[in-house]
Amino acid sequence: MRRMLALCVCLLLATTSLYAESKDPANYPLRVHVFSYSETTFYHREYLDEAKGEGRANLFENSEAHGVDFSFECDQKLKTSFGYETYPAKWKKPGKELTVLLPVFGKTGDYVACTFKTDVKDFAYASHKDGLGQESVDDYKAWMVRTGYDPEHGKNVPMRSAKKDDSDPAAASH
Repeated sequence: MRRMLALCVCLLLATTSLYAESKDPANYPLRVHVFSYSETTFYHREYLDEAKGEGRANLFENSEAHGVDFSFECDQKLKTSFGYETYPAKWKKPGKELTVLLPVFGKTGDYVACTFKTDVKDFAYASHKDGLGQESVDDYKAWMVRTGYDPEHGKNVPMRSAKKDDSDPAAASH
């Protein structure tokens, strides 16, 4: 009887650890900058149960940005990135599905894992005064190098360029 109970406990712990997603940002090497989204929220007795929707973002991987159209299912509402803010992410299914860590607002250091089903583009999204557009990955990379912006490596804010005509493709439109 004890062996059976011990076996059940071990199986339960093993199963739980398989499904428990790490929420340590150090385990999420990629970064996602969310430009826009639409969302439907579902409540159960006045409490948020789930948020589902779709949106557009840039995914930073290997020091390059690629546009991503995504659908999502989260346990909390999604928020656009503020300024140059990015969310930690990692591939769940490379090229198809990301796990993104969203901060629990009001609880520093607390995160919720959210699933993004992705369609990775061969360009990067760029926000300009006329709205969201696109730029080649090479042009966006050149801007990143010129301004020292690389959120994967802790360079979270670009240095301002001395050139007045230097466009800012990473700025979020709010």
